Amino acid sequence: MRTALVILCFIAASFSAKAQYKFSGHIDTKKWHDNVYLSIIEDYRKISGVYSEQIIARAKTDSLGYFEFTGNQLENVNRIYRLHVDNCFDDDQNQNHFDGHCDDSEEVIFIAKNKDTLVFPFSFDKQIFCDINSTNEKSMVFVKIDSLRENMRYAFAEYRSEANRKLNNKKWFQTLQDYGKSLDEPIAELYIYSFLSNRGNDLHEHYIEDLKTNDYYEDLLKRLQERYPNSSYTKQYQAELKSDEYIISGGEEKSSFTWMYILIPIFIFSLLFNIYFGLKLKKSRAKTLETSKEQLTKQEQNILELLLEEKSNKEIADALFVSLSTVKTHLNNIYKKLNVQSRDEVKSLFNS
Repeated sequence: MRTALVILCFIAASFSAKAQYKFSGHIDTKKWHDNVYLSIIEDYRKISGVYSEQIIARAKTDSLGYFEFTGNQLENVNRIYRLHVDNCFDDDQNQNHFDGHCDDSEEVIFIAKNKDTLVFPFSFDKQIFCDINSTNEKSMVFVKIDSLRENMRYAFAEYRSEANRKLNNKKWFQTLQDYGKSLDEPIAELYIYSFLSNRGNDLHEHYIEDLKTNDYYEDLLKRLQERYPNSSYTKQYQAELKSDEYIISGGEEKSSFTWMYILIPIFIFSLLFNIYFGLKLKKSRAKTLETSKEQLTKQEQNILELLLEEKSNKEIADALFVSLSTVKTHLNNIYKKLNVQSRDEVKSLFNS
């Protein structure tokens, strides 16, 4: 009996040793469609929004609104992820629109890695994000930062004047930066940095002045390089920091005529930077599709190839010398493994 228990414990330990994430929760199916999307955010300037290139998985809810994402394909170190639901769709094609914006949508941003388990409450309303349960203590740092930002907005709105704005700029820059460092999570600090340095933000002018004298920004770069040396976050931050420092130094030493010599290299650098990330995302997508195909049996791969060649079920059956019902069974297995619902979705997945 003792031997059997030891064997069972060994099997359980072996099974659990394989890192596997699980993100689950509920949505209100009376308010939202039954699709929930999981995205990985590699560009911290696109933390909030709906971007098709970021989506890595989709889950359909059951009749009670329960959804679940699970697997072991995520990074083994912390990354920024987003769950979102929306009601933006095309009636003709029955597909969601992903153009970076949807008026009728809700999202939650969190930090996670491959072995984490997160359970979300029965809503996507921000006031109860604090109820999210997670095995990763860093998961909900964005909620804490947003709470601090709300306090900042209240301080700015309490008395509107130029003097009050300048005093609050200095105070809240320091407060947010110190709080970010206290979280001991550099990618959470990038969330703060993206807010403070946003060119469309009233704080941007103060950020440029702060960058001239404050060593916080170089310290943040060192922390990112130590914790996440090869991540897209670190490379993006380093590039932006160099760009802003270059503008500052060039603006102080040269006349307005020389701005063209500064802006052109920055434009070229930005273009190359976007091309790099575009190629990286394309490569990542190709790798994901290849991994998905490897889940299929040899016969299922044969059927997939014929499906992508626009063959009908009957034509596939004739080509492979199998019955029509066998083809349908294989197709259902393919849909399930690729997490799609129809032939059109399969074609869209591999041909886009």
